[in-house]
Amino acid sequence: MSDGVLREGALSGTRIAVLVESDYYEPEIFYYQRRFAEEGAEVDFLTRLWGNDSITFTGHEYRAPFTATQSLEGLSDAELRRYAALIVPSGMVADRLRYTEDVDVLAPATELLRRAFEEPTVLKGIICHGMWLASSIPDKIRGRKVVCHNNLIGDVRNMGGEYVDEDVVVDGDLVTGRTGAHHHLFARRIIELIAAGRGRGAG
Repeated sequence: MSDGVLREGALSGTRIAVLVESDYYEPEIFYYQRRFAEEGAEVDFLTRLWGNDSITFTGHEYRAPFTATQSLEGLSDAELRRYAALIVPSGMVADRLRYTEDVDVLAPATELLRRAFEEPTVLKGIICHGMWLASSIPDKIRGRKVVCHNNLIGDVRNMGGEYVDEDVVVDGDLVTGRTGAHHHLFARRIIELIAAGRGRGAG
C-alpha cells in the first residue's frame, strides 16, 4: 500500500458492521453495501429489531426500502471483536437508535458503541450526524480529534472533543467524516486502515 493502491480483495476475511434505521441516507448505505464487499469484506447491517425477525426501513432521500435482519442487541464481546469496524452512518439513524426506554440506561446501540470503544482492534467509524449516538458517552470522545456535520460542532465541543475542519479525520481507532456526502472518502479511509492492518478484528 506504499503506492496508495489497494490490492484486490484487500479486506478479504474481515467483517464490517454498519448500523441502520429509518431515514438512512440511501447513497451512503448502498455504497457501503457494495464497496466493502467489493474489497472482500462481509458487511452486516445491525439494528434494534424489537423482537421481530426483520424490519424494513425507508430511506431519507427516496424512501427506498432496506430490510435489516441482524440485531445489535445480545452481541457478545467475542462477536464484537470479530468486526474490523463498526460504522455509525449519517442521516437520522443515530437519533433513532439512541432512544432508550429508561433514561438512566444507555440505549442498546449506544451501549454497543461504548463497548466497541473498549476494543482497540475494532475501528469506530462515525460520520455526520452519527455523532449523536456518542452524546451519552462523552468520555469516549473527550480529547479526540474529530469532524462532524456543522450542526453538531457544539455537541462535539461539549463532549470535550477537538473539532478538526477536514472531510475525514483519523485519531487512533476512531475515524470520523464530515457529512453523508463524504461517505466515499470516509469508506476509502476505513478500507485503507484495515488493509494496513488496523482494525483487523479478532478473526
